[in-house]
Amino acid sequence: MGFLRNRAGVIIVIAIGFAIVAFLLSDAIRSGQGFISDSRTEVGEVAGESVSYKDFNQRVDQNSQQFKQQMGSLNSQMTSYVVENTWNQTVSGIILKKQTEKLGLVVGGDEIVDLLFNNPTQQVKQIFTNQQTGEFDRASALSSRKSADTDPSGQLKAQWVALEDNVQQQRVNEKYINLVKNGIYVNSLDAKDDYTNRNKLVNFEYVFKEYASVPEKDVIVTDADYKEYYEQNKYKFKNATETRTFEYVAFNAAPSKQDTLDAKVKIDKIAEGLRTSTNDSLFVAINSDTKSPIVYQKKGQLEPALDSVMFGASKGFIYGPFFSNGTYKIAKLIDSRISPDSVKARHILINPASSGGLDKAKATADSLKNLIQNGADFAALAAKFGTDASKDKGGDLGTFGRGAMIPAFEDAVFAGTTGQIITVATQFGVHVIEIEKQIGSSQVVKLAIVDKALAPSSVTEQGAYQKAQSFLSNASNAKQFDENAKKEGLNKLVGENVTPIQGSLLGLEDARNLVRWAYKADKGDVSNEIFDIGDKYVVAVLTAIKPEGTLSLEDVKKQIEPDVKRLAQGKVLKAQFEKNVSGATSLAQIAQKIGVQVTPVENVVFANPVIPGVAQENKVIGSIFGSQPNKVSKPIEGDRGIYVYTVKSFTNPAPLANVLKVKEQMEQAIAQQVDGAVFEVLKQKAKVKDNRANFY
Repeated sequence: MGFLRNRAGVIIVIAIGFAIVAFLLSDAIRSGQGFISDSRTEVGEVAGESVSYKDFNQRVDQNSQQFKQQMGSLNSQMTSYVVENTWNQTVSGIILKKQTEKLGLVVGGDEIVDLLFNNPTQQVKQIFTNQQTGEFDRASALSSRKSADTDPSGQLKAQWVALEDNVQQQRVNEKYINLVKNGIYVNSLDAKDDYTNRNKLVNFEYVFKEYASVPEKDVIVTDADYKEYYEQNKYKFKNATETRTFEYVAFNAAPSKQDTLDAKVKIDKIAEGLRTSTNDSLFVAINSDTKSPIVYQKKGQLEPALDSVMFGASKGFIYGPFFSNGTYKIAKLIDSRISPDSVKARHILINPASSGGLDKAKATADSLKNLIQNGADFAALAAKFGTDASKDKGGDLGTFGRGAMIPAFEDAVFAGTTGQIITVATQFGVHVIEIEKQIGSSQVVKLAIVDKALAPSSVTEQGAYQKAQSFLSNASNAKQFDENAKKEGLNKLVGENVTPIQGSLLGLEDARNLVRWAYKADKGDVSNEIFDIGDKYVVAVLTAIKPEGTLSLEDVKKQIEPDVKRLAQGKVLKAQFEKNVSGATSLAQIAQKIGVQVTPVENVVFANPVIPGVAQENKVIGSIFGSQPNKVSKPIEGDRGIYVYTVKSFTNPAPLANVLKVKEQMEQAIAQQVDGAVFEVLKQKAKVKDNRANFY
């Protein structure tokens, strides 16, 4: 029950949560790795440095284990999340390590000590915060670090090594980012331009017609239109990584009405068994899908259906069966009592492994209990016989509420009395405990809860699978896939622009095998297997492959169709405007000819290029600020339609009085973007190769 061990979940949350934005890395890539040319053993390559599957997967396993400590279990989405964050940590670690080494940035030993114990980082503060005061507990941090060197399991030592590496890498990265930020400079002209753009006002009038006002029958979209739009906007069509698109049909194997009825009969029988049970813990262990310890809980800790009835019920009361989140549940009230809200305690942990077995550990604990009851110094005995980090603090565990300790330990200290010395065995060893103080009181209940997930029967599953198998056997190519789907009235779904390491799709939470198939298939291939995903059986056909880099016109043709149609409408509409503008001396004349109203606008600034009630129109507002007053403009193509305007007046702001202040504000705004922007630039230059799809 070492200090860090109890808070291992905090470490992973911080290490993963800050991976890219703040460049806080859980572990830096060690130098001296040899180059491995065989791509089958490489997860990727960053800046010429290979990332071996063995090393990367070890880090994934470490992060997964720590994530499990925090979340309890991992589903496919969580696993994908861990893999993605581990990859981001690895990439950023290599890139930044190379940059900081080039510049000779280091963190000295004294600086590390300062960051851990004197001026701790936020990460260290969170791990060693005193729960009562909310302040950093320096003594606990020092004691834990000292204990790490003598921890027989080696776990505490490993956690401290990871923490120190993390803090060191965080600090060296901060130094690098600060160097970049210190290079930011805004000159006086920049400041004056920014001030003018935010404060100079313009009043104008305009006439406007939307592209959509042109009837579709008047628009003929040509290949030339597609090519024109594509060439003008090619910069928008850069694919950061290869993507694939596939269509699929899903055959539902969710529980049927009969399955639900059968499940209800079974759960009713279990409810009767729980009602008459004399060993509730054993009954729950045998019959419940969820194997969790039965512990006392306060009001607000139970799910709402139970929370509302159990605190006013009598012992033995049965609630349910009831249905919650796909699961039938029955709850039995085992006990209800008034209990402390929190306990202050200290303990001496005897490790059976180093004491010659459990019986000898219990005998030692009993001897220590007798010594303490006869006046021996608890703290001195803890320092001599204790085997966890608390021994250096006289066994002090501080004050804790329910849920902070393992069930057996918790039951003992919350059920005891102040001043009592007790012994209890847990999976950590045998504890000699002194209850120093019990604080507050509230009602708690202990419930036996049996849950049974509603699952499809074998008949339901076989029926859905046979339908999928029949469909697949008659769909050997894309054409047959489409024909069969139409014939059977199946809804074709689309996995569009799926990335190589994507783990889920809308409606398909664990689609990793399906995605992995898509990246081994050729365009037009029908899946050679039926994918079992959740409560569905899925058959797919690969319809498109978009390579990394600038996509071709053919790749984006469907995507840009609405924009190209708008381009064609714009040509028709612009021709109408040009015809009506010719010879006109006022907006009123133009408005009358094209059947619209003149709209006045006041107090628009360049920095906020929005035409009220219409849209953001950067091009139009930019043109307006570059125009002379009282002149009818040429037709301008905006995002929503064609505009013609007349500037009525400009209002210049007062002269800029404090240039320095504006410069500082601009520099601060730019500095806030540095972290992410610098990393993205370095990442592009590093030429990252990502082969994770071959392994995960």
